[in-house]
Amino acid sequence: MDIKIAIVNSKSFGIYTDAIEKLKRLGDVVKIDVPRDIDGRKLAEMLKGVHFIVASVTPFYSREFFENNNDVVMIVRHGIGYDNIDVKAAEEHGVIVARVPGWREREAVAELTIALMLAALRRVVEAANSVRSGRWHERAKYVGKELSSLTVGVIGFGNIGSRVAAILAKGFNSRVFVYDPYVSRAYVERIGCIYVEKLEDLLRESDIITLHTILTEETRHIINRKAFEEMKNGVIIVNTARGELIDTSALIEYIEKGKVAAAALDVVEGEPIDEKHPLQKYPNVIITPHIGAYTYEALKGMDEAVVEAIECYLNNKSIDGVVVMPRKRRILKTQS
Repeated sequence: MDIKIAIVNSKSFGIYTDAIEKLKRLGDVVKIDVPRDIDGRKLAEMLKGVHFIVASVTPFYSREFFENNNDVVMIVRHGIGYDNIDVKAAEEHGVIVARVPGWREREAVAELTIALMLAALRRVVEAANSVRSGRWHERAKYVGKELSSLTVGVIGFGNIGSRVAAILAKGFNSRVFVYDPYVSRAYVERIGCIYVEKLEDLLRESDIITLHTILTEETRHIINRKAFEEMKNGVIIVNTARGELIDTSALIEYIEKGKVAAAALDVVEGEPIDEKHPLQKYPNVIITPHIGAYTYEALKGMDEAVVEAIECYLNNKSIDGVVVMPRKRRILKTQS
């Protein structure tokens, strides 16, 4: 039986583990790079004969892809987000979609969130750059604030958001507001945080706002001009979830106005970006290249989860991290 597995656009899968060697024991493995904006028909053609896809954050697996590819039986995201897959179309065409279970990335992303928050709050990057350029004497410019004295608003109280909130509330004694209409007040309060029913209440009260919700049509540009108008002057914005949660043009506008004191972003709308991106010119903006899950521990766990998902499929076992399990699954077609 000739099983074919494609690793598509992933730069991190298998770098620090033997995951690729493990996949090679299951079938033929190929690494394929495609344009991030490739259309579904061309993508379907490029992946003809592939049975399993190890997917990165790009490209988008659209309805057109599923309509024109009859070979793929499962897509496994090497990550926890799956907004680049039309899951409804996948289900209709009998394709299983799985992702890395959230706990595999939880600590890594939560810790980076706190790191970015502190870096923005204490102006770490600006201060370090001043020393690098011989301006030690300017240190009085870099007076910050302490997390214990501030209110932090957490948007999204899922796997990572709840961990960030717990670290803030229990580790820093911060006052933490939480907005997530899909979790209960009791769950939020059990961790020592304050549940708000309206996003506007969180925006008005928070000195720092950190984003941890998934990207949907409902949450796309959840931080927009209207949201910025509700915020305090001098607010700090942190985003380690998805770049499209923030309207970039609005963020730039309110940085220019001085309402946003700093932004610390591991994700950016339209990423990857280059040095010419308009956000790059602001010294009070910190951007890291989507490294939230880039710890040895998290990458090892993510690799293991992807391999396990494909092994479980082939051994007809339950798959951890399933997003879509069609009632009528596509038949695995191979050449003996």
